[in-house]
Amino acid sequence: MTRRTKTPRKLLVKKGSQTSLKDPVGVYCRVRPLSLPDQECCIEVINNTTVQLHTPEGYRLNRNGDYKETQYSFKQVFGTHTTQKELFDVVANPLVDDLIHGKNGLLFTYGVTGSGKTHTMTGSPGEGGLLPRCLDMIFNSIGTFQAKRYVFKSNDRNSMDIQCEVDALLERQKREAMPNPKTPSGKRQVDPEFADMINVQEFCKAEEVDEDSVYGVFVSYIEIYNNYIYDLLEEVPFDPIKPKWNSCSTPMRSTEFVPPQSKLLREDKNHNMYVAGCTEVEVKSTEEAFEVFWRGQKKRRIANTHLNRESSRSHSVFNIKLVQAPLDADGDNVLQEKEQITISQLSLVDLAGSERTNRTKAEGNRLREAGNINQSLMTLRTCMEVLRENQMYGTNKMVPYRDSKLTHLFKNYFDGEGKVRMIVCVNPKAEDYEESLQVMRFAEVTQEVEVARPVDRAICGLTPGRRYRNQARGGPVGDEPLVTEVVLQSFPPLPSCELLDINDEQTLPRLIEALEKRHHLRQMMIEEFHKQSITFKALLQEFDNAVLNKENYIQGKLNEKEKVISGQKLEIERLEKKNKTLEYKIEILEKTTTIYEEDKRTLQQELEAQNQKLQRQFSDKRRLEARLQGMVTETTMKWEKECERRVAAKQLEMQNKLWVKDEKLKQLKAIVTEPKAEKPERPSRERDREKVTQRAVSPSPVPNAPPIRLRHRRSRSAGDRWVDHKPASNVQTETVMQPHVPHAITVSVANEKALAKCEKYMLTHQELASDGEIETKLIKGDVYKTRGGGQSVQFTDIETLKQESPTGRKRRSSSAAPAQPDGTESEWTDVETRCSVAVEMRAGSQLGPGYQHHAQPKRKKP
Repeated sequence: MTRRTKTPRKLLVKKGSQTSLKDPVGVYCRVRPLSLPDQECCIEVINNTTVQLHTPEGYRLNRNGDYKETQYSFKQVFGTHTTQKELFDVVANPLVDDLIHGKNGLLFTYGVTGSGKTHTMTGSPGEGGLLPRCLDMIFNSIGTFQAKRYVFKSNDRNSMDIQCEVDALLERQKREAMPNPKTPSGKRQVDPEFADMINVQEFCKAEEVDEDSVYGVFVSYIEIYNNYIYDLLEEVPFDPIKPKWNSCSTPMRSTEFVPPQSKLLREDKNHNMYVAGCTEVEVKSTEEAFEVFWRGQKKRRIANTHLNRESSRSHSVFNIKLVQAPLDADGDNVLQEKEQITISQLSLVDLAGSERTNRTKAEGNRLREAGNINQSLMTLRTCMEVLRENQMYGTNKMVPYRDSKLTHLFKNYFDGEGKVRMIVCVNPKAEDYEESLQVMRFAEVTQEVEVARPVDRAICGLTPGRRYRNQARGGPVGDEPLVTEVVLQSFPPLPSCELLDINDEQTLPRLIEALEKRHHLRQMMIEEFHKQSITFKALLQEFDNAVLNKENYIQGKLNEKEKVISGQKLEIERLEKKNKTLEYKIEILEKTTTIYEEDKRTLQQELEAQNQKLQRQFSDKRRLEARLQGMVTETTMKWEKECERRVAAKQLEMQNKLWVKDEKLKQLKAIVTEPKAEKPERPSRERDREKVTQRAVSPSPVPNAPPIRLRHRRSRSAGDRWVDHKPASNVQTETVMQPHVPHAITVSVANEKALAKCEKYMLTHQELASDGEIETKLIKGDVYKTRGGGQSVQFTDIETLKQESPTGRKRRSSSAAPAQPDGTESEWTDVETRCSVAVEMRAGSQLGPGYQHHAQPKRKKP
């Protein structure tokens, strides 16, 4: 639809879309006649596709005299003189034809309150609407091909089941025996209340109906009231329109009062939406179907508003479901295959009218009903706008079908499950101008929505013409005249019986003469009839005798056949016994097989458990081997380093001993070679003993030495709280300097709980230095809280504590010697130092190398 006042926007076709397989929603417009001839009109029909809206006089005065005319285009416009037959032929006839050929269809009327939607859909006495005409066309097309009642049986999963002829017969007998059958019977007379509405004079039939199939028609009727779904065909003792009141003007409490239960929407296996638990009635004629519709129409919620005396307060949906199944290869019975069933559905929707509450003067429940009606129609409009936007601009917005039960129920039609047709009903009176303008804008959006074209149903593959292949074809029965018609034509015609003059003496004699001839002819016919009856009786007697002889002959044959049948029954009994025996053996073998299969399954499970256990043991063994290998490697390296250290210490000890001996030899050589002089004063033995005792006081790494008090080095950040991380694999060193942090949390493994309580972090790390000694590193850092709620450590400083063992002693030379304890002066020379001082290191001590000083008393020169 396009406006004449604007240049229409260019449609943007989405890339890769197959526009040839989509059809736009067919939107039609119907203008109802004015109620009074002197009413002001705001809608004018320009041609068969265009209408024009012009602003009424009162609205022009309110809007500064602006006169605005807007034209809207539709697929077809039906004026005030359009008949129901013309509307049906254009709009609904193609949908019914698609229904018979297995395709779905949706037809709904839309408009303001009092625009003629219900009249268009249902009709009036003497002028049936679209609904009875659709039913009439369906039964005119499939009348001779209908299946017997209950051959098709609906289930609760939006599908159909097939029953054989015997089951269908039993079902019919069971339903007929019920006191109040729910299914209407075609033998009852048509209700005169709607008899004129279904009396369609024009005969309409679909073309190319499949004669090799049988059909069944099921109808259901629901309403959507306040966004709840109710089944109008459900048998409940409740009248929602006329509640019972007592003398005190309050609602009566009745034991028979049962409020209607709302229904739920569900999705079947083909992703189609349907109303769960909805009553579906099988009908066999137009009268039956419309009787079901009329029964539900009486339960529909209507009310008297300011705009309409019988305003629909709910959306009604009348579903016509056509079930089609092919005949078998012989063309006699229905093919008992559920997959070959074709189900098509035509939904006729009468939407409640959109209205403004300030015009309807609604209050209380009517106001709430109007709000829900407008909300559901607004959701329908929103869905159309989103569909149009997605198709025009290539977007992929989600269509809000679930915001309303109305749009959720029919979402499959807009997704490509059938054709969609909409009839926009408008009232041309000036008071509805603004509402009509909104309806036109909605129709403009709807016509731009494209719906995927439904796919043709698959062919069953059986040979066509099966129904009439094995039937004997005789002459047309309709060409033979009836006996009563022949008798009446043989009588002489009656003359005119009209007396125009009181003196007319010819009319009565002619009439008497004609009656006498007829009486004489009647007597002759009676005599002829008696003669022929006697002849016929004789022939009948002969025929009876022939039949009796034939019966005797047939009885003899039947006796022979009964004997044969008796023998065959005995043989069948024997075979049945044998069959039972074989079935019993098969059952025993099946049980045995089941037992063996269970044993096999149990053994397989045990085998899998054992394999998993072996795999776990093998994995544990490999981990243990790797761990032992690591321990062996670590122990080997440890002992290698210990041996190297001991060898180095022993070598140093031997070198010291050799050096001491060498010095002693040199000293002896110097004493022997030096010239004799005065004999120096030899100190007393006690003095030498004291000196020796004083030199022997140097520290010695003996195991029984008193423990040395360790000195702790205080950290530079002792004011903060620390996490002291000391791994369990660290070796305790017995050095004098030890790291010490007061008030620290000592852990062997860093954890989040400890880090959350402290601001500083210190990791004690030990490794072997190049000389084989243990080197301790104190790695320090700051603790920060992360955005995710955890803690992180940023390392800032490293302190190193290292223990070294001397490999030798440097020679020292000094011009000045320190004063001796006894007051004597002595000079330090290389020879004197080597002779008087010796260094000895004891290897193998846990405290590292030990130092022991050995000194000889200094001799004075003469």
